[in-house]
Amino acid sequence: MRLGEVLIKQGMISEDMLHRALEEQKKDGSRLGSVLIKMGVLTEADLLNALSRHFGVQSIDLKGVELNDAILKLIPNELAGKYLVVPVKRFGRTLTLAMINPGDVTAIEDIQFATGFQVQPMVAAEEAILEIIQKHYNVQKFLSDVMYEIEMADAGDGNVQVVDGAAAQDNVEEDLASVDDDSDSGPALKLGYKIISDAVAMNVSDVHIEPYEKDMRIRYRIDGILHEVMKPPRRMNRALATVIKVMAKLKVEEKRLPQDGRIKARVHNKIIDIRVSTVPTLFGEKLALRILDRSAQQLNLDLLGFDESTLKDFRRAIKSPFGIVLVTGPTGSGKTTTLYSAVTELNDPGLNITTAEDPIEYSLQGINQLQTNEKIGLTFAGALRSYLRQDPNIIMVGEIRDLETAQISIRASLTGHLVLSTVHTNSAAATITRLINMNVEPFLIASTLLAVQSQRLLRKVCDKCKKEFKFADEILMDAGLEPGKFDFLLYKGEGCENCRGTGYKGRLGIFETMIINAAIRELILSHGTTEEIEKEAVAQNMLTLREAALRKLAEGSTTVEEVIRETKVAS
Repeated sequence: MRLGEVLIKQGMISEDMLHRALEEQKKDGSRLGSVLIKMGVLTEADLLNALSRHFGVQSIDLKGVELNDAILKLIPNELAGKYLVVPVKRFGRTLTLAMINPGDVTAIEDIQFATGFQVQPMVAAEEAILEIIQKHYNVQKFLSDVMYEIEMADAGDGNVQVVDGAAAQDNVEEDLASVDDDSDSGPALKLGYKIISDAVAMNVSDVHIEPYEKDMRIRYRIDGILHEVMKPPRRMNRALATVIKVMAKLKVEEKRLPQDGRIKARVHNKIIDIRVSTVPTLFGEKLALRILDRSAQQLNLDLLGFDESTLKDFRRAIKSPFGIVLVTGPTGSGKTTTLYSAVTELNDPGLNITTAEDPIEYSLQGINQLQTNEKIGLTFAGALRSYLRQDPNIIMVGEIRDLETAQISIRASLTGHLVLSTVHTNSAAATITRLINMNVEPFLIASTLLAVQSQRLLRKVCDKCKKEFKFADEILMDAGLEPGKFDFLLYKGEGCENCRGTGYKGRLGIFETMIINAAIRELILSHGTTEEIEKEAVAQNMLTLREAALRKLAEGSTTVEEVIRETKVAS
């Protein structure tokens, strides 16, 4: 039921009042409740009482509530701004949330998914919520100040020059004119260049260009978190999609099927590779751009954030003459960077190192790299099979995702080759179970697997604005800290220009490396559970992800919230 219907049903406004309010709403785009209050038809208290009765939730006056910064940080900036919500308090696994619309099921589900908490909604005044968001969730301001410039300067500002993909920079405008006479193509070309230029300048890993019914939005993933940076007019979507597709040399007229392409550009005087993916959605083509800046990527194991003992274990494993070393973790946890760093360290004129990847993210000098293409039958398994006839010493496989790839990897390791690859699991020990579930024989796992490394990326607290901070006891306990029983200071970033208001700048890895020793081999052969394997690994001095994260916390490199976010312990 819409707000107007709710208010009419409760006898608080008439049909005529609603009609006048809706006409007024069309002029300034405000929410209906705000319009009714401005018109003097309702007071803020009247509106809150009506919503409270309708949704069966309590109302809250935020002006009289003392807000805890640690609780506020539980809601990501983009969700607070998107749904106009403010976390008020937390008890156990329940988060009390002040909302302007407590019936917004999508908002509640998104927040529950993002935070891991159950949401208990309350209704609060829009003005009070906006005031808190503007004060505490200021990332949008920083990003918008930099980004929202559709009416921008000339595209040819020298920051972006396409050097491949659409043949050359000079051909982009010519090609665009030949396929699109849309009057928006000029502004869209400028916007496309600006997106690429600012994404590189802001160390963005991914750009999302998303069309919706009434508008479109552009989001940037910075340090692993998505931020909405602008909402161009809906009509810009087709022209902007065309611009990007021309740059990536994709079929502009193909809008019904997904496409993948690549742009090579000189941005701020450095060469950048951009992977482009398009997919058809309900309201037009959605584009995702992966920004690959080799100059910003440090392919060096010493710089990834390893604990000294964990790095020693991992190095010992990858320097074995044969066997399998697996790196595991969710998408975006830095697995590819770790493997690239490993093969870079192993790279030697006396070794033949080959890779099978999907896609190739960076070109590595002295290493033979192959990009798989399932459309023509070139799979990981097929590439591996061919590589075994190429006299390899070390083979890196992008991912072991099926039995065939696993079996060929095992065969390669049994015949004297070192195989490095990834698997999607949540922990090092869970990888054993995953391989067994692929129907790989336990005795083959036990005889070939050297080590499994699980990893995550923590956001680094901004050095420019970090301040000592006191966290609530329940939050400390969630992070695995006993209040009053640790001897180091805790920090959080207040938000500044350096970190664009987020309190974080950059990321660092945390790692748990499980060496497959005799005891763990016995557990594999006897079909031991994930829990039993992990318990044995810990007994053999494996540093867990939570322990590695707490060490970063003790160093002052990250925050309590990041420890909780990336190393949640199932209750």
